[in-house]
Amino acid sequence: MDYSRLDRVRRSATPMELDLVENFAQGKITRRQFINRATVIGLSLPAIGAVIAACSSTPPAASAPAGSPAAGGSIKVATQRPVSIDPVGMQDLSGYGMVSQSFEYLCTLNKEGSDIDKGLATEWTPNADGSVWTFKLREGATWMKDGSPFTADDVVATMGRLVAAGNAGLKGVIDDKSTKALDASNVEFTLLSPNGNFPYLVSVFNPQSVITPKAYETGTTLDADPNGTGAWKMDSYNPSTGAVFSRNATWWGGTTPLDSLEFLFFDAVGPQVTAYQGGQVDCIVQFDVLSGEGLLTDANTNVIATRASTHRQIWMRVDKGQFVKKEVRQAFALSLDRPKMIDQLFKGRADLGNDHVIAPIYPYFDDSVPQRTRDIEKAKSLLAAAGAPTISATLHAGQLLEIPDLAQLVQSQVAEAGFNLTLAVEALDPFYANAWCPSDPTTKKATNPPCVLAAELGIVDYGHRATPDVYLNAALKTDGDWNSSQYRSPEFDSAFGDFQKAIGVDAQKAACKTIETILNEDVAVALPYWYNYLAGSSKKFQGIYSSALGQMFLSAASQVA
Repeated sequence: MDYSRLDRVRRSATPMELDLVENFAQGKITRRQFINRATVIGLSLPAIGAVIAACSSTPPAASAPAGSPAAGGSIKVATQRPVSIDPVGMQDLSGYGMVSQSFEYLCTLNKEGSDIDKGLATEWTPNADGSVWTFKLREGATWMKDGSPFTADDVVATMGRLVAAGNAGLKGVIDDKSTKALDASNVEFTLLSPNGNFPYLVSVFNPQSVITPKAYETGTTLDADPNGTGAWKMDSYNPSTGAVFSRNATWWGGTTPLDSLEFLFFDAVGPQVTAYQGGQVDCIVQFDVLSGEGLLTDANTNVIATRASTHRQIWMRVDKGQFVKKEVRQAFALSLDRPKMIDQLFKGRADLGNDHVIAPIYPYFDDSVPQRTRDIEKAKSLLAAAGAPTISATLHAGQLLEIPDLAQLVQSQVAEAGFNLTLAVEALDPFYANAWCPSDPTTKKATNPPCVLAAELGIVDYGHRATPDVYLNAALKTDGDWNSSQYRSPEFDSAFGDFQKAIGVDAQKAACKTIETILNEDVAVALPYWYNYLAGSSKKFQGIYSSALGQMFLSAASQVA
């Protein structure tokens, strides 16, 4: 340890930066976690390098050289058929993937696919407690439709639309007065309370936070108004069959190696794998082990395998119906054979879930909260104590990846405790619209509170997030936009607030332990596993990376010469 070098950084560090440096120096977080977090809170690159050098003399391993790129050509991409490509209102991973080809984020994805990086913002800096964040915007970015410059006014207008829409990540974090243009190239966010994770909420990990033009109207879809600052311009879109994008010749990032992209839409993974193996497509945005196990050992396929926070939530209505009593929800969770699910659905490529949304990949995950294990006798006892020795209900689910198979496993496993489930598995469009979070049938807008018309019981998909803020804020906080359980807990809301305000890993971990404990006890959702995100591409292409949230980045993709 080079203490003199470390001290030079310590002397000029803010409290937030100092806490991070100390946690890394003491071995509480990994090198990767330190670099990722340091980037988020605005620690300078020289300071990051100095801390790493002071704490370790081991040089990073050299990466293998890439193949020679060939200019030009096109790539064909298989993906689930999108439900919506409205930048503000989209909710499905395939929609995220379409929109992110043209529109960009203040903070984009790094090329390792592990964390955020500079996007339409090139710098961001918090004040001492993380309640005010200043973003410096990228110069030279323009709107592809008319060539006008991207400015701070576009950011202010975008954030206003997201606040009005009740965006899942930003709700309760900013309001309509929070975002201010300091000048054309700098934006200041004054948060409703301190938040050390704020850059993630205006990043690729909050997909609806793509920056749209000042004059953009909420509800406009990408195909209706092809625009953006990104690498690709949408040329055509057929919601049943696919989409075509061509190179944006004015993109600030330069000339893309490929000329164009073609997305082909499918309703299931199996046909995508078949199309890939038959040479009809060059890559798959996401596949599961059951349908695509052969790709994992295919010598001609580059597999992107990401240990992620991707998961499924089994929601149970806590406000009315058969799952109001906590004992019933605990009995349901105790009936699940999680190791068997992981073995059958993922061949071991997943982590155990414990009925809370703090994933094991997070540096502030607390493993001291006891893992729930299957106990049929205890489940029966809890049902009897609740006065409901048997429960008959319908389990709703969407046709996505392994979810139909998960629904069958759940049905079989919980039956042993006394839950008699009827399965209702349907296409994603009607599932989202009628079971998960239905709109008001009269106004066609979100209900108040959100999701109050949700079904009693169902399985919903959640993509990867680099922090748990969206899960906590949208799915579990009182009146959250995706709160299908109608869960209301002042104790949880307070603990979530503590997490948002926490500065440093120790404080975040303490808040997360409380959150884990509350959610594990209340079982507003059963969360059986966290699965590894899998994407794949032909080795004829290189430079492809993925967010584990349905967004496949292709601006650097090229054919291998």
